[in-house]
Amino acid sequence: MKKIYILHFLIISIVAFTVSTSIAAPDKELENILSSAESLFKAMKEKNYSKIWFYLSNGSRNSITDDSYKNIMKYEKERGREMGYSREQIGVDFSTGGVIAKSYWNSYLEVFNPDIVLEQSRWVMGKVSKDRAQINVTYRKAEKPAIIQMYKEEGRWRVGLAETFSSSKR
Repeated sequence: MKKIYILHFLIISIVAFTVSTSIAAPDKELENILSSAESLFKAMKEKNYSKIWFYLSNGSRNSITDDSYKNIMKYEKERGREMGYSREQIGVDFSTGGVIAKSYWNSYLEVFNPDIVLEQSRWVMGKVSKDRAQINVTYRKAEKPAIIQMYKEEGRWRVGLAETFSSSKR
């Protein structure tokens, strides 16, 4: 009888340990997801262009690079000039916070105020999987939340800005 109690105690101890470690891991992961999203919006507020780029998903980076390339190409063509940048050069400019990045993000931030997300909204975690997550961000005057798409890429959580806010991506 004593052996059964010991066996039960061991089983309960193992289950309790497993549950406590599985709960701790997601808490840290949730913290990483939220921290990454918050860091993006703080970088926007600070106008730290290279840091903004760092926190964006690859899909958002590609979308922004492609859109910028097309707009610059159109602008240059209308003026009868050759395109002065490749897609790769535009991507590098964004990653280093160069002239194109500054122009793009300053225009973006004229219509998007990161303080609305940082200071005037409620954040609630949505769905979370191994490499995707959602954060429901509800502005104090809004009825429905914006659902921020998050992607785990290269071991880091990144914000799918284009995947979240671009109407063609929905």
